[in-house]
Amino acid sequence: MVSRSSESRTGSGSSSIDAVSLAIIEQLQEDGRRPYAAIGKAVGLSEAAVRQRVQKLLDQGVMQIVAVTDPLTVGFRRQAMVGINIEGDLDPVADALAAMQEVEYVVLTAGSFDLLAEIVCEDDDHLLEVINRRIRTLPGVRSTESFVYLKLKKQTYMWGTR
Repeated sequence: MVSRSSESRTGSGSSSIDAVSLAIIEQLQEDGRRPYAAIGKAVGLSEAAVRQRVQKLLDQGVMQIVAVTDPLTVGFRRQAMVGINIEGDLDPVADALAAMQEVEYVVLTAGSFDLLAEIVCEDDDHLLEVINRRIRTLPGVRSTESFVYLKLKKQTYMWGTR
């Protein structure tokens, strides 16, 4: 699975990506194991040129190639989105959340919450420990609201390069 990095998605990255590189990303999003020769054929480049471009995209942090799993199938029975309100500077709390192994992503938001964090845990006890003992005790955290996932209906990283 290929995903564009958060830096590229937010528009804060400084690199511009040409149409050929975007086409390579789309090919890899369809199948992260697609051979470079097949990608080259689809985008009009040699295998070596595709390999070189993919490496450059990886080095620049434009994308990652990773295996995406269903958390339930690998022993993580509880997922939740946690909305967090902060007193003061958001960055130290966002950085502390980002460093937690159980936190999959952190976003600074405009709206009812200052931050949103997605958490993947083994079970309810693990989720409680993360929220109660680790998130709520961070300096600056004023309040949290948890949205426990009951069933995941869609999880995809196929937004392409639109």
